[in-house]
Amino acid sequence: MRGLRPWAAVHAATALLLLTTALTPGFPSAAASSPPERAAFSTGPARAALARLLPRHASQFSLVPAARPDSGDWFNVSGRPGRVRVRGTSPAVILSGVNWYLKHTAGVDLGWPGRSTGRLPRTLPRPDGTVHRQASVPHRFALNDTDDGYSGAYRDWAAYEKQIDLLALHGVNEVFVQMGADAVYHETFQEFGYSGRELRSWIPGPAHQPWWLMQNMSGFAGPVSERLLRDRADLGRRIADRLRQLGMTPVLPGYFGTVPPGFTDRNPAGPVVPQGQWVGFDRPDWLDPRSEVFRRVAASFYRHQRQLFGDTSMFKMDLLHEGGRPGDVPVADAARAVMDALQTARPGAVWTLIGWQNNPPAAIIDAVDRSRLLIVDGLSDRYDGLDRETTWHGTPYAFGTIPNFGGHTTVGANTAVWAERFDRWRTKPGSALAGIAYLPEGTGGNPAAYELFTELAWRTGPLDQRAWFAAYASRRYGGPDPHAARAWELLRTGPYSTPSGTWSESQDSLFTARPRLTATSAASWSPGAMRYDPDTVRLALAELLKVAPELRATDAYRFDLVDVARQALANRSRSLLPRIKAAYDSADLPRFRALAAEWNTDLALLDRLLATDTRFLLGPWLEDATSWGRTPAERAAAEFDARSILTTWGHRSGSDTGGLRDYANREWSGLVRDFYAVRWATYLDSLDTALATGRPPAAIDWFTLENAWNQERDPYPVRPSGDPVSAATAVLDALPGATG
Repeated sequence: MRGLRPWAAVHAATALLLLTTALTPGFPSAAASSPPERAAFSTGPARAALARLLPRHASQFSLVPAARPDSGDWFNVSGRPGRVRVRGTSPAVILSGVNWYLKHTAGVDLGWPGRSTGRLPRTLPRPDGTVHRQASVPHRFALNDTDDGYSGAYRDWAAYEKQIDLLALHGVNEVFVQMGADAVYHETFQEFGYSGRELRSWIPGPAHQPWWLMQNMSGFAGPVSERLLRDRADLGRRIADRLRQLGMTPVLPGYFGTVPPGFTDRNPAGPVVPQGQWVGFDRPDWLDPRSEVFRRVAASFYRHQRQLFGDTSMFKMDLLHEGGRPGDVPVADAARAVMDALQTARPGAVWTLIGWQNNPPAAIIDAVDRSRLLIVDGLSDRYDGLDRETTWHGTPYAFGTIPNFGGHTTVGANTAVWAERFDRWRTKPGSALAGIAYLPEGTGGNPAAYELFTELAWRTGPLDQRAWFAAYASRRYGGPDPHAARAWELLRTGPYSTPSGTWSESQDSLFTARPRLTATSAASWSPGAMRYDPDTVRLALAELLKVAPELRATDAYRFDLVDVARQALANRSRSLLPRIKAAYDSADLPRFRALAAEWNTDLALLDRLLATDTRFLLGPWLEDATSWGRTPAERAAAEFDARSILTTWGHRSGSDTGGLRDYANREWSGLVRDFYAVRWATYLDSLDTALATGRPPAAIDWFTLENAWNQERDPYPVRPSGDPVSAATAVLDALPGATG
């Protein structure tokens, strides 16, 4: 055995046991293979999660398992003061019942991020009778293919454990898990003529691996070490095991034909189709799925995957993603071969695809058994006039949203569209809607959007968006407050009521854009204008600053205050930049200097504001990355990987010509001060010199400047500093019309 194989074999002994638990609630295959009611289960994993989430109150909950009928998951909540009984059809569903009780009886929020559970009374209040909730859909899917890249590829087990707890608490039962998939490829292709060293040079750094798994690129920010592969696979196994323990489904990457360079040289019977480029990166070749070699590679892939991560029955993969080329391979034949390989390795498995652009094409869904497909739609709330039953020929799909691209820190979502459209689509005659899919490209922000969207799956009627936000305002800080209510009503009518038709996320900040006077977005594919009235955010900030002092102590309040103040200042960038341009175009040097100073002052104020909350610090992101390295070289490689994904994204071609620069822009303290502010100061100084001398401004090689920052190793704070209320007050004072 070579490479990782002795380590992989350690897990093989447990694989057979995991086969018995793979069909968890939510699989389409479960209805066909299960009796009308499922056997009881241990509530131990739910109890352990509750101890982590509510250590002072966990003992007041009685958790009771219930059989899962054909009608699907359900929970009920009953009891008396200090003795709350929650019954449900899986450990995760029980946790969803606990969360329903916390929100709707105890009146507190345990959000992602932000919590007000510190305001719970010592004795929990009595539930109002028996509350029963039935899941309206069997599939409650979470996490985009890009999540590991934009949410943090270098997180540790504690971070993933918290993520899983919060997913379970909010009713999710299917979670995409890509951590450790690199080890599967590393093991597989050593059986097809490659050395471990060759493969480790082909595999990108962890932050960029999602796009390698989607067959978009390879190698960047590598090579990876064998130890890194081993550690990532161990963590991936731990994630998958925890999901199974909670009765949730780990959705693992499937194999659809990606191969390393020179595959045919080593395997002459294995024809490949070159895939060209993806925004400046060379794409890996695609092995013809009709070939015998493909069947052998796929069998090896699924065998190693099972050894490393145990079993499951849902697999995520997309053929010819974002411009892939079929060459002379009929797409339908390829789809049949991919599905055949999957069913041979995992009989009854479900192939999950994303609904994105023109994916999946009819050629794929018409070629295979549609009952073994699930489409997680990334565009349900983005465009109008969608008819998924017609487009996808009756294939089961999940109503999905991508309210965030690249991990942007912008707030807002098309929540009014969700509230109206989900139930209408679900209940229309002939509906194939079978789930929800929460698919932001980066998680850990925008908690109101996450809360509302995941709650859709536990309602069997339309959601009143206005009433929902009113209730959210009350529990978010652990008690009713008229100013909190007014703030969240303003946010509801502004950033959380953006319309469908063109976008599913709000605009990003121009402070994070590569400097130019005509900038309308930071990321190339972000909205180019405001999607709501910016006064709603400014006025909401003024209201939040009036919230009662006893509610200000909550973690949720502190996060929201910083986030709303950040957004108010970011929105100001869109009105200030055109004024700077007008002053420059009119050659009004005094006016230009005054406005440029205002811009630089705003950036400094923004960084001070962000420094008051850990969740807006660059330091933890970089500390996570370097913690995975054992040698100086490994730590430097990891830090470059983590820095570059936020800034240039990739090499010069991908960054400049491909448009990937600032795709993952975010307003974090440290990143604002030492990257965005430096760029803008450099640019504005060049314009100042041009106006003063009458000469054209000096050309700036932006990629060189940006990539130099990527290569730095300066440490950044990992703990907050300053007072968020004082900083938010300073932001409000700096905004026009600040009196609110």
